[in-house]
Amino acid sequence: MKPDRARRVVTILAVSMLLGACLPSPETGGVEPVASATTEIAEPGPTPLPTRTAFLPGQIFDYPAQSGDTLPAVAAHFHTSVDEILAANPDLPGDLTTLPPGYPLRVPAYYAPLTGSPFHILPDSEVVNSPSASGFDIRQEILSHPGFLAGLTDYAFGRQHTAWEVVEVASSNYSIHPRLLLALLEYQTHALTRPFAQGDDAIYPLGIRHPLHRGLYRQLIWAAERINEGYYGWRTGALDSMDLADGRMTRPDEWQNAGTVGIQMFFAALHGEAEFDQVVGPEGFYLAYLSLWGDPSGYEIVLVPGNLRQPELRLPFLPNRIWDFTGGPHATWGESLPMGALDFAPPAVEGGCAPSGEWIAAPAAGVVTRSGDALVMLDLDGDGDDRTGWVVLFFHVAEQDRVPAGTVVRQGDPLGHPSCEGGRATGTHFHFARRYNGEWTAAAGSLPIELDGWVAYYGEKPYEGTLRRGSKVVEACTCSRQANRIIYELK
Repeated sequence: MKPDRARRVVTILAVSMLLGACLPSPETGGVEPVASATTEIAEPGPTPLPTRTAFLPGQIFDYPAQSGDTLPAVAAHFHTSVDEILAANPDLPGDLTTLPPGYPLRVPAYYAPLTGSPFHILPDSEVVNSPSASGFDIRQEILSHPGFLAGLTDYAFGRQHTAWEVVEVASSNYSIHPRLLLALLEYQTHALTRPFAQGDDAIYPLGIRHPLHRGLYRQLIWAAERINEGYYGWRTGALDSMDLADGRMTRPDEWQNAGTVGIQMFFAALHGEAEFDQVVGPEGFYLAYLSLWGDPSGYEIVLVPGNLRQPELRLPFLPNRIWDFTGGPHATWGESLPMGALDFAPPAVEGGCAPSGEWIAAPAAGVVTRSGDALVMLDLDGDGDDRTGWVVLFFHVAEQDRVPAGTVVRQGDPLGHPSCEGGRATGTHFHFARRYNGEWTAAAGSLPIELDGWVAYYGEKPYEGTLRRGSKVVEACTCSRQANRIIYELK
């Protein structure tokens, strides 16, 4: 390796280590394509986009790693293998989790046709509900505009909500940036700037015209599911292509960022090829965002440092108690990616949704930032903002005895009881997932969930999978038997 490149590699790795140290199931249905509103503003044009052409198999490209990149995902994007990338980059450490942003990776690539726009619409930190959303007042932003959105209400979680409350719920639950959701509403129907809704825009404010998606809440759920499917599909390497509304297919550009792919996934279901290419290019949705919030690069932050590590977590129940491992990696929220959650249940004395006196316990010290609607969010860095640092989510937590928001807890303190509350469930249990800087993390793979030494692995299907500690293996099963039982034994 050349000396100048070696120095650059060492510098990037050193910086990334410092950064690392500091630092309900919707209904689905088809949709009709809709014509989107456009916003014209006087701004200088973006720099020319690169042109992608066919290249020789195995041709090596210089790829500056992006925040959150992993070797398996980069290999999937360039249709190559991790082994080939490692062979081309012998200086990479063997236990690397996430690549340091800017790392000069050499990638042996294999060409695939039908590659889409290389334009980066938004940085990742403007797509997930990241630290850049701290201080953003959804209510104030909606009420400060003259659009019909301010007058909308909708029913969600058992009660009627104002428009800003609905946006906040969707943003918080799916961890989607509120600026993105508002910009989509403006682009699709001018909901922020048009005083009176046209046609049925008040019923379908995102233009998703299907009876299963009536109302602001269901519109936002549909959008959040699509965005997360694209974002985490690209982040994990599971997404290779997208189907457009006219039946054609497109592939994300190999150099694309996860946030842009999430936005592309939203628009792919609404538009055919010609209109899709315009919408996701520099003269499309990007201009609507620019007119509202200005240059997105001004908000950009590094979401995921190089070689990110999970903090030490204990099993989330009390010592010397036996629980069933009932769900391997599956959807974190709703039905979209990532497969970031695990399920645990108390051993069933009787089937179904029976009340349980067993306690869910804090796997680490922290502060409870959210408590309600069957959910508990525990912030591990203690700053009280669940958009920053590591947080863990518990869902299906019973209302009775649930720890209130604002509570400071120590490792092992009780948080509440498992239940069937909060959504579709076949038996009493709780749902567990992690997030870092607003980005959900997959339950297995490059940065797996590890609880008291038990490491999560994928199965062939969602909810399948295993927990392994040394030679011990526990298989997930929606049952209660010896093979899927796990005990928290104090060392």
